[in-house]
Amino acid sequence: MTGRTRSGRLQGLGARVLASIGRQEWLDRPSYRLEHLLSFAYNGLGGARNGVTNALHGVWLGHPVHPPLASLTSGSLGTTVALDALSLLPGQRLTEVRNASRFAGRALGVGILASVGSAVTGVTDWQHTHEADRRVGLVHGLVNLAATALYAQSWWDRRRGRHYRGIALTALGYGITVAGSYLGGALVFESGIGIDRAGERLRTTEWTPVLSADSLNGKPVRVEVDGVGLVVCRTGPDEVAAFGALCPHLAAPMADGWVDRGRLVCPWHGSWFSADSGEVLRGPSAAPLPCYEARLVDGTVEVRGEAASAVGGATGIRKGGAK
Repeated sequence: MTGRTRSGRLQGLGARVLASIGRQEWLDRPSYRLEHLLSFAYNGLGGARNGVTNALHGVWLGHPVHPPLASLTSGSLGTTVALDALSLLPGQRLTEVRNASRFAGRALGVGILASVGSAVTGVTDWQHTHEADRRVGLVHGLVNLAATALYAQSWWDRRRGRHYRGIALTALGYGITVAGSYLGGALVFESGIGIDRAGERLRTTEWTPVLSADSLNGKPVRVEVDGVGLVVCRTGPDEVAAFGALCPHLAAPMADGWVDRGRLVCPWHGSWFSADSGEVLRGPSAAPLPCYEARLVDGTVEVRGEAASAVGGATGIRKGGAK
């Protein structure tokens, strides 16, 4: 069997596993119950809710926090497995074996802590997924939870001097982690979970008329400039703003959203974006909404793209009044 044939069969197996998990509709009931528990817990934080969930979503970073924590987890656990393997090599001095075992235990501890942080941030992001992605995400979380339980038992066994048992449990857990990572990778690279879904940016540096100000009735209105979708909305009696047409979180159509007290609200998951700058005020979106320069000229809304401030010497003002 050639390498290409083996690779094709492995890819086919992975695709079939993902499709099978995505069809398991019986997972919906427990998943929505878990979501309700999460909502109850976060709402119980009162005024601190938005600050906590924004931190877990990665609003402060402009990027989800879960992936770097997952990388730290896998790196620490991979180090543990490597050190365990070194400690088992024949012909080593006792001090070398003990040093490898000691550092393996420390790396395992870091991996467990990172795994807990990865789980908390992951489930916070997961609650805003749907259908097949939601089912795959649930299985992904359960698989990693099982692996973390094995790591915790391994850490305990090592502390009690049962090193070989601890090594075996870590190796088993790492194999499970690899399987869970495949599911997580599929959610990112195939479904786009956790990446910026705002789409193509507007680059034109010229002011472009898009619609009459009379067309703005309090809701965002979708327009298109140079093949790029935008939404335009009124933010004051004589002020307008222009943003990307798709929410960065899961590409929700922002034309179905609304403006509320200086915030543009996503219609699907309730992300808040500043009507002045597009920055995230409340997740689950971690990336800001693309924001463009807009102005009113003789009752007509004109817009231009992100490159205007760099090319035309503009001041970077994102919304404007009548001219």
